[in-house]
Amino acid sequence: MKCVALITTVVGLILAARVAADDWPEFRGPTGQGIAPAVKPPVAWGTSKNIAWKQEIPGRGWSSPVVYQGRVYLTTSVPASGGDQSLRALCLDAANGTILWDREIFHEATAPAIHSKNSHASPTPLVSGQRLYVHFGRQGTACSDLTGKVLWRNDELTYTPVHGNGGSPMLAGDLLVFSCDGGDQAFIAALDTATGRVRWKTERSVDAAKRFSFSTPLLIAVNGRQQIVSPASNAVYAYDPTSGEEIWRVRYDGYSVIPRPVYGQGLLFICTGYEAPSLLAIRPDGKGDVTETHVAWRTNRAAPHTPSPLLVGEELYLVSDNGVASCLDGRTGRVYWTKRLGGSYSASPLYADGKIYFQNEDGLGTVIQAGRHFQALARNDLEERSLASCAAAGNALFIRTQKHLYRVQIPQ
Repeated sequence: MKCVALITTVVGLILAARVAADDWPEFRGPTGQGIAPAVKPPVAWGTSKNIAWKQEIPGRGWSSPVVYQGRVYLTTSVPASGGDQSLRALCLDAANGTILWDREIFHEATAPAIHSKNSHASPTPLVSGQRLYVHFGRQGTACSDLTGKVLWRNDELTYTPVHGNGGSPMLAGDLLVFSCDGGDQAFIAALDTATGRVRWKTERSVDAAKRFSFSTPLLIAVNGRQQIVSPASNAVYAYDPTSGEEIWRVRYDGYSVIPRPVYGQGLLFICTGYEAPSLLAIRPDGKGDVTETHVAWRTNRAAPHTPSPLLVGEELYLVSDNGVASCLDGRTGRVYWTKRLGGSYSASPLYADGKIYFQNEDGLGTVIQAGRHFQALARNDLEERSLASCAAAGNALFIRTQKHLYRVQIPQ
């Protein structure tokens, strides 16, 4: 049985590597954890160096690009008359940056107030098979085919957003799952991917004075059973994908939780939110409230509020919002190195070709060698504000800035 499990794991990794070479289908890529092992992007770039193309994107949005079968998909919000917002999905040719189509998905006449660092199009889309799923938080969720034809819309999950939308959707079989943590209520919901109808909706079981959070769930498998892990205000939860029933939870003090979890080495790594962020390493094999029994280790040293963690083998990489990067032993929390990169960070780090890619809010990308000793390789400035996380596919990075989308690649 152990040999079968090992073979299955190896085959899965090989298939994931093949997918990762050409596609980056959701927030943080094929695994949802920022890993692109088969992609070899440039180490150095600039406004006029290793730029395959640069395309102006209409409106404003901080959703990350996704790449699938030679196309790039992203969302944006374009101001309309009377203060309305046109919430849109775009498709670009990955080879040359040409905008192939630009479709309005929702027209929002009463767009909620947003944080100065947010947009009305911050959740990253997801593409699977011949379907594109776009999510705009309380403003609605939709599915289209890959020509932009809308197949269904759902705007019935109402709640009061705080600072706008944020968390991205994920797939669990035939379910599209996302967090709905607003100011008045907090829950997680699953839509039928074929129809857009609500299949289940689960209220958070731990209350919080400030309920709002923005994290993206992660699907993991523990002892042969799938779990949807979803951080929220004051607790992280694991849910049964088929029913939405809570499996376990770990409590903490924190709200406005943004980072997506990562999973490996038998541990789940989550961040606890605003003001005093911590990082927890959790054994995800419990039932009920496992706060006192299943936290393997924790740290508040340079823990991020916004960027997600990155686990590469046994090493856990972090970058705090104020630009302090660190490398820890994922099993124990031992710190190997800490280094100030400079600037403020919202984008999550990415691993490719033995290197870690960081992107700060001013558009400055820092590339380091992955490992237990800090080694900077390059600092690359696009000279334009950037809060979205990068995508990696086809030996290229796709970087979204305030007004443009770049394909960063060494000339062929």
